[in-house]
Amino acid sequence: MKKLSLGLEKAISITLENIKPLAVEHANLAESIDRVAASDLYALVDSPTMDSSRKDGYAVLSHEVAGATPEMPVRLKLSGHLAPGETREIELKPGTAVRVLTGARIPSGADAVVSEEFTKTECDDVLVMNFAEPGRNILCRGRDVESRTCIIKKGRHLSPGIVGLIAAAGHSRVPVYKNPVIAIIGTGDEIVAPGEPLSMGKLYASNIMTSHAWCKRYKMKTVMTVVHDDFDTLTKAFKTQSAGADAIITSGGAWTGDRDLVAQVFEGLGWQQYFHRIRIGPGKAVGFGMLDGKPVFILPGGPSSNLMGFLQIALPGLLALAGHTNPHLPRINARLAADLEGGQREWTDFFFGRLEEEGEFPIFYPIKDNSRLRAIAEAEAIVSIPEGQEYLLKGSVISVQLLK
Repeated sequence: MKKLSLGLEKAISITLENIKPLAVEHANLAESIDRVAASDLYALVDSPTMDSSRKDGYAVLSHEVAGATPEMPVRLKLSGHLAPGETREIELKPGTAVRVLTGARIPSGADAVVSEEFTKTECDDVLVMNFAEPGRNILCRGRDVESRTCIIKKGRHLSPGIVGLIAAAGHSRVPVYKNPVIAIIGTGDEIVAPGEPLSMGKLYASNIMTSHAWCKRYKMKTVMTVVHDDFDTLTKAFKTQSAGADAIITSGGAWTGDRDLVAQVFEGLGWQQYFHRIRIGPGKAVGFGMLDGKPVFILPGGPSSNLMGFLQIALPGLLALAGHTNPHLPRINARLAADLEGGQREWTDFFFGRLEEEGEFPIFYPIKDNSRLRAIAEAEAIVSIPEGQEYLLKGSVISVQLLK
């Protein structure tokens, strides 16, 4: 067999170097969660728009209550009341306090708020039983968001918390990169689309559903189809599906058998191939190229190889297409529960596993199951033995990719 000269890191680098984010669109803020900001965004307003109270209590002059204790309370005259949303001005005079609720405007002149639990009312007076230094329980204007300041940078993933910050800054729409539409094409005479009748010798196209599920996790749209192993049929399907998609993923027909036609079909369509087959196991038959400016990912048909090729090569490429600046699976450190031995020293070998919380690091347990699909279904993380290394020892603290 021909030696595979392209390593994993080089393959990832080539993939990301040749994929640029899609066009920019302005999304309603409510629909922007988990999208990627396409430009820096600046606050339109201050938030809050005024100095406001963090607590239900009393606005005071801090120096007047500096010595207040339960045994020696400071008596102040109650001179008003402010609730959230009120815009009227109240000036705090010496010897007085103003009742304020959480979120209410701070009266002019006041420089502290005494929490309600440290006070007691007597007719028109309030007894303050604890000190409050300047600024206590006051949320200053612009503390959360200051007008005209940059609140998010281009490339920022829009988490629910970030979306709330954008709303507070006065925006109802946000510039984001378009989420790609992915054409996922299962190839093979032996596979059947889920939901169709299953005859003897056939099997359902589970690979395309797994890829679909991963794409949906990242809010990408997908179009799935199953195509027989015939050159003309594949050619027509690839043309049709690529016309309405931003990227193409194929499953099966990726190796060198008599019926493995995928790479030949793309060659006939004039794609630019960057690589096909790399030094990883499982997943060595993965390929990447461009067809009419659109990324194409060729994935092998075996479930473990298919998923590993998707996670290590296709998914980073698709995330880069959607504008993600760190287009990789999240990682944590874990402790290895058993020795792991690789296949060949010059390859990167991957292993599915489960994680169990224990001590400083979770424990990674390699999954040993004759069923490839069950191993994939139960997997919570992936560990790799990188090129140049032959094994990992039990007890080693290693970096793992998270799947859950």
